[in-house]
Amino acid sequence: MEQPTSGAEPADAADGGAEALDRPLPEGVRRRVVALVAEAFGGLTVAELPAQLRQYARFTPTRRAKFAGNAMAAALESDPLFRRRIGERLSHSQPELAGALEAGAPPAAADPVDVAAAAYVLRPVGWVKLVEAAGEEVQRADAERVDEETRRELAQLREELERARAHTRTETERLRTELDAARKESESLHRKLRSALSEVKRGEAALRRSAADADAQRAEAAAQLSAAESESRRLKHRLGEAEAALEASRRAAREGRSVEDMRLRLLLDTVLDAASGLRRELALPPVTTRPADSVDAVEPGRMSPKDIAARALSETDPALLDQLLALPQAHLIVDGYNVTKTGYPQMPLEKQRLRLLGGLSMLAAQSGAEVTCVFDGAELAAPVLLAPPRGVRVLFSKAGVTADELIRQLARAEPPGRPVVVVSTDREVADGVAKAGARPVASVLLLKRLSRIQG
Repeated sequence: MEQPTSGAEPADAADGGAEALDRPLPEGVRRRVVALVAEAFGGLTVAELPAQLRQYARFTPTRRAKFAGNAMAAALESDPLFRRRIGERLSHSQPELAGALEAGAPPAAADPVDVAAAAYVLRPVGWVKLVEAAGEEVQRADAERVDEETRRELAQLREELERARAHTRTETERLRTELDAARKESESLHRKLRSALSEVKRGEAALRRSAADADAQRAEAAAQLSAAESESRRLKHRLGEAEAALEASRRAAREGRSVEDMRLRLLLDTVLDAASGLRRELALPPVTTRPADSVDAVEPGRMSPKDIAARALSETDPALLDQLLALPQAHLIVDGYNVTKTGYPQMPLEKQRLRLLGGLSMLAAQSGAEVTCVFDGAELAAPVLLAPPRGVRVLFSKAGVTADELIRQLARAEPPGRPVVVVSTDREVADGVAKAGARPVASVLLLKRLSRIQG
């Protein structure tokens, strides 16, 4: 036994070492090599194993192939002594296959993968060709297997496709039938719906006609009832008058007087009682004026606002305002915001009002005229807490009434003949107060007059 081993060693070095694979082992051959090493592994002692494989000495062949496959393949390739020992175990376990490989005539009936794995371990002459041939055979077998599986899958897919087509045709026919039925049902429902809508419209029209007829009948009945009630009240009134006349005639006949005398005396008593009551109610003083005193005219030595306007003074001359206010019982009405927004519009409304009212107070003290200042109440967010200055009446327009309308009301409230001067640049205000007999002047005229006082 020792001589064949020693004799195989030079052969392995001379022949097997001269040959080498130029590509990786086929995967099937590699797995068979790992399985052969895992089987032969158990017949070696720990000292005979490479250092990197000794930790797997107690593993079963299956666990060795699973956990140490790569390590055993690497040791088999790089360690000739380990490969020779594995080869000896393989020769003992498969002597016929080993002998055929050494003779260069592998058995034709053997599995090419087994032949390639054994040749890779034993490394006889020409082992590379055996491994390559086994690899090609494995690839061919794999290709045939894949081709067969592909054919089977293709046939299966064709069968599934045919079944799917048949199912699709069946479903299409079923859906087409259902669609036709649904279309027919939809058309029937549409016809019924149109018919129902027509019925509803006819019903609504009939209902509207009935409602209109009912309203007309109710209105006619109400009118007839009102007319009947009016006629009833008229007849009752005439009946009452007739009964009263009859009763008066009876009383007159009883007293020996005629109806005409009684009615005349009754009217006279009524007039006298009314005159007496009116005198007491009015408490009129003795008459001190005559009708001629009521005629509106200018007395000698007195001037009216129109006389002042006829003088040769400019409309913006403050002296014109002084002459107007010098008239007896003159009343100055000022359009407040029209003046302030002409003179100092940049100031807040509160400061505008205070500045204007301060100037008007001094003007009233100097001229002695009655002064009324009107502001538009629509611009107020809340009631104004304002103490009117001495000599100036301050008014705010009510909700829904503008300051312009309030100024026109003040002008119309004055008796004819009293000098009334209205300060406003608004043309509509000026025209309105002029019709009431007042004298309109521009706001700039008052501003110039007040600047002389305040300056």
